[in-house]
Formats: sequence, structure tokens, C-alpha cells
Amino acid sequence: MKVLLATNNAHKADEIRHALCLPGWEFVTLSEAGVVSDPIEDAETFLGNARIKARAAAQASGMAVLADDSGLQVDALGGDPGVRSARYAGEDGDDEANNAKLLSELADVPDDARTARFVCTLVFLDEAGHEAVAEGIVEGRIGHEARGSEGFGYDPLFLPDEYGGDITFAEVPQDAKSSISHRGRALAQLRERLLAL
Repeated sequence: MKVLLATNNAHKADEIRHALCLPGWEFVTLSEAGVVSDPIEDAETFLGNARIKARAAAQASGMAVLADDSGLQVDALGGDPGVRSARYAGEDGDDEANNAKLLSELADVPDDARTARFVCTLVFLDEAGHEAVAEGIVEGRIGHEARGSEGFGYDPLFLPDEYGGDITFAEVPQDAKSSISHRGRALAQLRERLLAL
């Protein structure tokens, strides 16, 4: 079974391959499959955006597709950046700009009010269009400075509760992170559902 990953993000693709690791299944990115799919993600929820990506990639390829939408919700910011996590600092922003904006927005917020969570929603569509959905959440808080070189996105600022709020996701080795991360949890849930098909 060849499954198209509705992404060209190498970090994300590696995490998905490592977590799912289903016998006889091959996961390829859009670029690896030679598929162009870049729909407008204008839903207000992670599930909505994941569905947009999955359906667009399925229509463009005719293949089984796995899409995800994920992001960071910060309580002190009313749930922002949320579905706009990748574009928080603007369409041309990058991880560094997004992190800088987040730190700026939280500059006067005390530690006990810096609670946040990463959310990941996965949508799998088989070749017949049947859908399976999974979601993973990891709670934590936002630190005051970027630390660590593992991971990407907001990982250098996010202090997961599982590590007592002492180290960032970017300081956790990938293997350990996969077992507790939002994407890791969603993938574990999805793996069980796919094995039951």
C-alpha cells in the first residue's frame, strides 16, 4: 500500500514513517510522488484544514492520502496562534519569526499563565474515499527563551508537562519525543485504526 503524505515537510514525513511503520506500507511526500497540491487552508479547526489537505491531495493523485494539521494553542492568547501557527508572523514568516512574535506577545505574562498545548489532527483517506480521523494533544507551557536544537516550529519554546516543565521539546531526542508528542499520540491512535481495517 502506497500512501501519499499531504506534505513536503521532511521532519513531519520522518516522524510519520517512524511512528506508523506498517508492514507493506510505503509513505511518500507530495514531491516524492510528483504531485502538486497546495489548497487554501481556510478552515477554523485543525480537523477542517486536515480534511482540506487530504481531499485535495486525493483528488490530485488518486492515491490513499494521509494529511495532518497541527498547531499551538496558548491560553493567555485565547487559543492563538491555533490554526494559524505556521503563519503567525505573516505569510512570509518562518519558525524564528513565529517564535519571536510569540515571546513578544507573552512578554508580560507570568509563568503560571503561560499554559499551552500542541494539537495534531490526522485525516486518512483510502483510495475509495473512506475516512479515518485521529487526534493527539500534549499539554505544557511556553518558556521565556528558545532552547534546544531538536525538532522544529515552536519546539524550542514549548515545555511539555511530561518532563516537569524543565526541558523544551527541542531538547528531547526524537525517539522520546515521538512517544509523547501531539503528532506521536495521534499517529499511535491512527495506527491502531489502520491495523483494524
